[in-house]
Formats: sequence, structure tokens, C-alpha cells
Amino acid sequence: MSAPFLEVRGLVKRFGRTLALAGVELELGPGEILVVLGPTGAGKTTLLRTLAGLETPDAGTVRMNGVDVTHAPPSARDVALVFQNFSLYPGWSVRRNLAFPLRAPGRNLAEAEIERRVRSAAERLAIAHLLERDSRRLSGGEMQRVAIGRAIVREPRLFLMDEPLSNLDAKLREALRLELAALVRELGVPMVYVTHDQAEALSMADRIGVLGAGRVLQAGPPREVYLRPASPAVARALGSPPVNELQAVRRSGQWVARADGTPLCPALDAGPQQALLGVRPEHLAPAGGAGAAVIEVVEDAGPHQVLLARFAGTRVHLLAPRSFAAQPGQTIHPRIDPERVIVWNVP
Repeated sequence: MSAPFLEVRGLVKRFGRTLALAGVELELGPGEILVVLGPTGAGKTTLLRTLAGLETPDAGTVRMNGVDVTHAPPSARDVALVFQNFSLYPGWSVRRNLAFPLRAPGRNLAEAEIERRVRSAAERLAIAHLLERDSRRLSGGEMQRVAIGRAIVREPRLFLMDEPLSNLDAKLREALRLELAALVRELGVPMVYVTHDQAEALSMADRIGVLGAGRVLQAGPPREVYLRPASPAVARALGSPPVNELQAVRRSGQWVARADGTPLCPALDAGPQQALLGVRPEHLAPAGGAGAAVIEVVEDAGPHQVLLARFAGTRVHLLAPRSFAAQPGQTIHPRIDPERVIVWNVP
């Protein structure tokens, strides 16, 4: 990555006895989209508010373009924050809602420039035909486009987005996340986007930061974090169906289940004698292995089937082609791809 636009080092924030941020470390390159993924309570919103200058950290630093802005007021940071709730002004037209941030004290923009920015944002977001419509007469998707437009008209140097699509239905959310990612890349403005939705993280991000209990558990390109998660907690944050976890011991160059000795797969690399193996469902074939499993549930997932089976003393998810005849109670012999096994050292 080139010299980072945003550098977050050792960021700590407490609210009374609650430690919301516990030494967050993150970087964001120019024009990149960084998606911070984590469950409710992980510290995502607190992180965004601290980056925006709405919260003051107890320790750590925030630098933008090499300049320390840790204690700079929001007005000096030139960032645009989009919240989960739309918060449009009722009774105002779309045009007036879009123009509102540009009329803030101290901006002193000419009316022609305000109109140019409003028109440009509306056209980019495909809402130019709605400019005179009352905000109370907008659909949820239209309201969210206006909320995003209010950030775009500011022409900030950093976008901060706090789960902006979570109140929309699934189909609209999927369409808008792709549009938003394309738009931000077109504008060339870096963005920190926080979400609990792994599909948003994988589809939008140039880099993912997995947040848990106020700490960054791992950060990197989406595919790297997905295939080589640093810990079980990171692996669980990404993937649907979820990652399979198998307690295993090394025996004569093979991994076998610690629970019942079921042979799992070759142990390709030197390492610990016992480990927790992570296996993604797509890396577990329904046939070709040495150990037996019993199918408990068959789920039709469109282009493939998702099988839930009892295997090696636990339950596992695996993907099977639609051509594979599967039914509950059937015995199969799953084959783990040894090249794709994730090995975590456990005491």
C-alpha cells in the first residue's frame, strides 16, 4: 500500500468502566474502502465517532495525510459521516436536504456552486428527478440515497459510514452496496465503512478490519482474511455457512479427530501435535474421504446444496452440487482439502 491517508495508532476510548476501544490499529490508503466488520458492541460506531472528532480518545493518535488530528475539532477534519438512520428534514424537498450541509456557517459557497454540487450528487445517485419531492414522500432506498448525497455534496476528503444500508430490505441493500462502492471509487475519496454484515464486507472492501471487543483482530485484503484467518474468532466473522472447527491431533503424518480418531486429512506442514482445524464448507467435499459422516439436514441453496452432517464427533457444514443425491440419514465420506485447512495452535 502507498503512504496511508489515514493512520490509527493505539486508539483507546472508555465510557466509565466500559472499554469501547482497546488499542485500535488501522490504516487506510488513498482512495481505498476499508470495511470494519464486527458484531454489536464491538466498538464500530465509537471508532467512527472518534475518527470524525465527535469523541476524544483517552489514548492513541489519528493522523490524516500525515497530520495529527487526534484532538482537532470535526470542522477541521473535512470528513463526512453517514449514520444508520436517514435523519432527513421532513417537509423539506430533496434539493433543500442536499443543499443543507453547504449552507453551514463558514462555508460561504456561491449559489451557483451549491446548485452544481447538488445537481452532480443527485445525478450520480439517480435521484435528479426527485429534487423537488418532499422528503416525506420518498421510499427507504430513496431516503438513503439522499442521506448519502448529503455526504457527497460536501466533497470531503474522507467518508465515514455507520451501517448506512442496514435499515433496507435485503435486495435493495445488495443493489445499493454495489452502487455505493462503485461511486466511492469513482470519486477517489477513501471510506471507512462499518457493518456487521459479512456480505457487505466481502463485496465492498479493498481491506477488511475485523473488530472484536474494541480490538482489531486482523486486517488485510478480504480474500486473505477469509482464507487465512488469524484466529477462530476472525474465521467465524466471515463465511456463510460458517467455518467448521475440528479438534485434531497429528498422527503418522495425518490429522485425526481428537474426539473419536476419525481420519481427517494429511498434515502437510510441520507444526503442533494438536490443533484446532478450520475448514470452510466449500473445502469439504461430500465424498472421497476415509471417515464416515451422517447427513442430518439437506438445504437447497439454489446452485448447490448445503449439508449439515454429524462428522468426527461434531456437526459440520459442507457444500454439495445439486447433482449429488443427498437425504437425511444417509452415510457419506467427506473429504477435506488439505491445501485449504486452517491450523490454529491450541494449548
